[in-house]
Amino acid sequence: MSYKFSNGEELDREGAAAELRHFLDKMIANAALDLAYTIETLDPGPNDADRIELSVNFSGPDEELVLEHNGELLLALEYVAVRWLRLDPHLYDHIRFDAANYRADRIEELKLSARVAAQRVIETGQAFRFNPMPARERRIVHLALSDIAAVRTESEGQGEHRQVVILPAQSPRARR
Repeated sequence: MSYKFSNGEELDREGAAAELRHFLDKMIANAALDLAYTIETLDPGPNDADRIELSVNFSGPDEELVLEHNGELLLALEYVAVRWLRLDPHLYDHIRFDAANYRADRIEELKLSARVAAQRVIETGQAFRFNPMPARERRIVHLALSDIAAVRTESEGQGEHRQVVILPAQSPRARR
């Protein structure tokens, strides 16, 4: 498969943004959605855990429709868009679709939950298990805790049932 907007390692932000505009104009018109969008090109720093290089933000009367059912339509649009761009799979999470700060708020909520759970693990010495979540959300939890030496994280389970577990850094499981 040839990748249109990457060299395998880096995203061609300007080319991808132009093609996203083309895709979104067609998709919004064909779906008869009353939405406007903006595309922001970002330059993430070397320590940017989110790695977002293109941010697409929707607004308009159909914004609520895009956010229904935990943002399923928003996530579906993002998925189809990255496939449309023919990105190398490791670049999928360099593009984020959002509306009314739904995704940005969710990321902050996950980071806060991760820190609170880590503190609980440190205080009690007992593992903490999150409910199952998608890979992108698990990654956010792992990264949010990567600089806390007193805990470690693991993903356990299969498919839709995969969850993050926070463990004390020196737990008995770690010594096996």
